[in-house]
Amino acid sequence: MTERTFIPLNLAVLTVSDTRNEADDVSGKILVDKALASGHRIAEKKIVSDNIYRIRAALSHWIADDSVDAVLTTGGTGVTGRDGTPEAVEPLLDKTLDGFGEVFRMISYQTIKTSTIQSRAVAGVANGTYIFCLPGSSHACKTAWDELIEAQLDFRTKPCNLVQLMPRLKER
Repeated sequence: MTERTFIPLNLAVLTVSDTRNEADDVSGKILVDKALASGHRIAEKKIVSDNIYRIRAALSHWIADDSVDAVLTTGGTGVTGRDGTPEAVEPLLDKTLDGFGEVFRMISYQTIKTSTIQSRAVAGVANGTYIFCLPGSSHACKTAWDELIEAQLDFRTKPCNLVQLMPRLKER
């Protein structure tokens, strides 16, 4: 059987926070570093405030850009009044990947027990672009990348992965 060759993707990283800047954005840096270490490219990294319209504006830019294959967001997935990333993202999605949030919480339960119910991590596809919305904690970002996202954004992962579906995402 023929081995598959790694296909580097162009990823964008969005940190959603009212308090972070480039100097102290640990979670965003973790996602960038892990993506680069895996062989992917970073198309852009940005920080926006916890405001659904600013989140949507940044995502819409990348969703409309055919060169961006996937977006990783960190922050705004909790339950406080300012946490609005899922509300910002979900109307933009053509399809949701419900299993992402379910499996993420299952894995997180091993470490943080019942506190995992506070996570509203979501994922989906918009205009052929994968979007993964992660909690703002650095541990959550590491867990999501290491346990879920890295393998699914690797064409070599068998029996199947999200990369192999990319040519068909815009089918109608």
